[in-house]
Amino acid sequence: MLGLSALAVGCAGTRRPTGPSAATPEPGRPVVGLASWYGQQHQGRSTASGEPFDKNQLTAAHRTLPFGTRVRVTNVENGQSVVVRVNDRGPFAAGRIIDVSLGAARALGMVGAGVARVEIVVLGEAN
Repeated sequence: MLGLSALAVGCAGTRRPTGPSAATPEPGRPVVGLASWYGQQHQGRSTASGEPFDKNQLTAAHRTLPFGTRVRVTNVENGQSVVVRVNDRGPFAAGRIIDVSLGAARALGMVGAGVARVEIVVLGEAN
């Protein structure tokens, strides 16, 4: 009986972060996981930070990092890297650690794939 109760609670549909992306990464400490990108469908819409989304800027969505935080994102498959600024919240897809803008996805060589295994390293807050 207890097992079914725990299963029912675990299946509740919430947007509460879980897994490796739930904790805020420490500056300088690499975290590896999946990244996805977003672009045209959000162009011009307000991000969680209040600024308009620009698909061509080097920005990202992270669940817990403060807005303005700079993060180096490296595609572990091809070694391409880019520094992005967090200005939005997400990703909300299970197992993903960061969402990047289309501009950042281009720099990472992941546009066609849509999702890539990446390493993220927090560099610090923007000036």
